Amino acid sequence: MAQAAPIDPARAAPGFREFVAMVASLMAMTALAIDAMLPALPAIGDALNVTEDNDRQLVIGALLLGFGLAQIVHGPLSDRFGRRPLLVGGLGLYTLSSIVAAFAQSFELLLAARFAQGIAVAATRVLAVSIVRDLYVGRKMAQVMSFAMMVFMAVPVLAPLFGEIIIQIANWRWIFWMFAGIGVGVGLWIGWRLPETLKPEDRLPLTPARVGRGWKQTLTDRKSLGYMLASALLSGALFGFINSIQQVIYDTFNRPDMLVPAFALIAGAMSAASLLNSRIVLRLGTRLVSHSALLVFIGLAIASTVTAYTESKSLWLFLILLSANMGAFGLCGANFSAMAMEEMGRIAGTASSVQGAVGILVGAIIGGSIGQMYDGTTLPLSLGFLVCSVLALGCVFVTERGRLFREEESAEESARV
Repeated sequence: MAQAAPIDPARAAPGFREFVAMVASLMAMTALAIDAMLPALPAIGDALNVTEDNDRQLVIGALLLGFGLAQIVHGPLSDRFGRRPLLVGGLGLYTLSSIVAAFAQSFELLLAARFAQGIAVAATRVLAVSIVRDLYVGRKMAQVMSFAMMVFMAVPVLAPLFGEIIIQIANWRWIFWMFAGIGVGVGLWIGWRLPETLKPEDRLPLTPARVGRGWKQTLTDRKSLGYMLASALLSGALFGFINSIQQVIYDTFNRPDMLVPAFALIAGAMSAASLLNSRIVLRLGTRLVSHSALLVFIGLAIASTVTAYTESKSLWLFLILLSANMGAFGLCGANFSAMAMEEMGRIAGTASSVQGAVGILVGAIIGGSIGQMYDGTTLPLSLGFLVCSVLALGCVFVTERGRLFREEESAEESARV
C-alpha cells in the first residue's frame, strides 16, 4: 500500500510531528470549549439565574448546535477559496465570541456567544479533516488521525482541571479569556507555519449546482453514508456522556471532587486506544479494528446497563466500564472517519462538512435527549450507549453488505499502489 500522497515540499513547511500537532490543536478547540466549562456550570447557573439544573446543559448544547449547522458551509467555501482563509477567519471568530461570552450579563447572551463559538470551531474541525485528506488517504489517513486524536485526547484530561483551577482562583468568566488567548495563539501558529494544502487546480467553483453535486455524492456513496451515520450514532453516545457526566458525578455519586480524575481516566483510555490504533491499523486494516471495537462497545454497554439496573453505587465500577467504553469508541472514531472519506478526495472539504454536520447535529440531538433524561441515576446514560451502538452496528452491517471485518481497497488507494 502506498503510505501517503505525494507532498509538494513548498506546501509542507511543518514536519510530520508538527503537522500532527497542528491538526490535533485544531480538533482540540471543540473539546476545550466543551470540557473546560463542565466544572463551571453550577457557577454559571447561579450567576445568571438559571433555575432548572438541566438547563445548564444548554451552555454545551448551544455550542454543539452552532458547531453542527456551520459545518455545512465551511466545507464548500474551503473547496473554493482554500483552507487557510477559512481557518484564520474561524479562529478570529472563536476569539471574538469568547470575549463576548466573558462579558455576558444574561444567560441568553451567553448562549448566543456559545452558538457563535460553535460556528467558529466548526471551521477548525472541517478543515482539520480536509487538510489531512488533502495529503493522505485510507489507512495512512487513519493513522495520522489516530496520532492527532492521541494528542487531542490530552485536552479532556486537562480542560476540566483548567476550568476548576480558574473558578477556584477567579471566576468562570476567566475561562472564556483563556479561550480567547488560545484562539490568538493557535491563529498565529497556523498563519505562520501552515501553508495552503489545497492545490490551485483542485479548487472547485462555488455554485449551487457544484455544491449540490458534492452533497449528493457524499450522501449517496455507500461507504460515506453508512460510516457517517454510524459515527453520528456513536457521537450521540459521546455527547450524552458529556451532557450527563457533571450531574452524574456531582449528584448521583455525590463526589464533585472526582470530576477531574474521572475525565483523566476516561480521556486516558481514549488516548491509549488512539495510540494503539495508530500502531495496528496499517497492519490489520480499518475494518477489522473498528468492527471488533464496535462489538466490544456493545458488550460493555450491556454490562453498564445491567449494572445501572441493579442500582450499583460503585463509582469506580461505573468509571471503569465507562472508560473501557470510550476506549472502544476511540478505536472506532478515526477509522470510521477515514472509511467515510475514502472516495471523497476530490470534494474533501464539502464531504467533510456534510459528514461533520450530520454527525454533530444527529449526535447533539441524541446526546441532548440522553442528557435531558437524567433522573438521578446512570441508567439513561447506559441505555443511551447501548441503543446508539446497536444502531451503529446496523449501519455498518448494511454498509458492508453483511461482510464485517473484510478489508476493501478504495479506488484512490489502489491507484497509489
